[in-house]
Amino acid sequence: MNERFEEITGAEQKAGDGGPLDALIEFYRAFNSADMAGLEGVWFPGETPSMDNPIGGIRRGWNEIAGGYAKLFGGAATVNVTFHDFTSQGGREWHLFVGRERGKCRTAGDSLDVAFRTTRWFVRMDGAWRQLHHHGSVEDPEMLADYQKLIFGSSK
Repeated sequence: MNERFEEITGAEQKAGDGGPLDALIEFYRAFNSADMAGLEGVWFPGETPSMDNPIGGIRRGWNEIAGGYAKLFGGAATVNVTFHDFTSQGGREWHLFVGRERGKCRTAGDSLDVAFRTTRWFVRMDGAWRQLHHHGSVEDPEMLADYQKLIFGSSK
């Protein structure tokens, strides 16, 4: 399958070849459906992986990363994003996706368009591609402040 995707939502047909693009699609499927087991299956296990973004700060190890997802998924807000405007490059044991996410953050009483710059680094582990690192950043400080209010509530 040589299809080139313009965006990734997680609903795309995977190639089924166990490649890094399949792992990326699976990540977005799991994230957009708040599937913790699916996320754990995509992330590198143990203390090695890391995540750095404006909501969770720096998290090291799967347990800290999972705690951030659990807090997000257990809160009042629902977040769905699409990965787009991305590049894809790699070698035999690593693969890097660099692009943008756009989507919606919704609560019972509010909705916000969100946009992030996103890097996702995958490595091969025991024949499978696993996410080793994620970095996210925000260009619009007002959007970030509104997003943090929806995620954390007005107390932050």
